[in-house]
Amino acid sequence: MVHIKSVGVIGAGQMGTGIAHVVALGGYDVLLHDVSAERLEAGIGLIHRNLTRQVTRGIVTQDQMDAALGHIQPAGELQTIGGTDLAIEAATENEETKKAIFKALGPHLSDTTLLASNTSSISITRLAAATDRPDRFIGLHFMNPAPLMKLVEIIRGIATGPETYETAVKFAQSLGKTTANAEDFPAFIVNRVLVPMINEAIYTLYEGVGTVEAIDTAMKLGANHPMGPLELGDFIGLDTVLSIMNVLYEGLADSKYRPCPLLVKYVEAGWLGRKAGRGFYDYRGEAPVPTR
Repeated sequence: MVHIKSVGVIGAGQMGTGIAHVVALGGYDVLLHDVSAERLEAGIGLIHRNLTRQVTRGIVTQDQMDAALGHIQPAGELQTIGGTDLAIEAATENEETKKAIFKALGPHLSDTTLLASNTSSISITRLAAATDRPDRFIGLHFMNPAPLMKLVEIIRGIATGPETYETAVKFAQSLGKTTANAEDFPAFIVNRVLVPMINEAIYTLYEGVGTVEAIDTAMKLGANHPMGPLELGDFIGLDTVLSIMNVLYEGLADSKYRPCPLLVKYVEAGWLGRKAGRGFYDYRGEAPVPTR
């Protein structure tokens, strides 16, 4: 079994920074890479702010924060990730983008490096087949936001070796996470159940059954959900919601997974949710305001 000491994280967006944050708190050396130097710098700043917030709330100590920040280094060049014990891809939810990253990284990998993808829906078997080490490839699906959510889905591709799986489980648990094994079917467990619910809420809005406010209020108070489904879709990112629905629709060939046309329109408009300032709510003012 590989002994993991260093971890590379590829992608300094919401998920990548969250994973780097958690891994660094776990005592591992972390190299964080992004194709955008600006996004990489912003990602390091976000980790600092989120750790500061955790110290303020008494979740971690100042010493733990200082140690974690000391473990994280920006990596301007992708090839530097190749020398780590575990490389975790956390790029946008697009299969071709992910395959291109693994192809570019391949020549720089050490013989023992394990590869993982944080994909929330795409086949681990297909991604692994695009590398030179499908037996050393696994899905590590951290939930968003990674510093707060306790679950990591572990997904084996058809070629994933038992030692790779055991190492991945041990690694995730060392971060204080609970692991759940999911088979390599479209969207795995959490998103197979969760994202169609969000899509159905969008259909409910599309068909005029309720307003944004009514739907979210009904689900928060009627089903005891901490966040309404439309608010949650905005938080996840409506482009990601659409991508996952497309993976389900294409992978399972069942009409119940057809993306709602209104979801498609919002994504076409660039109204992707919180990160874009507008989605089913407008976030540009002091408080979110429904857009429908």
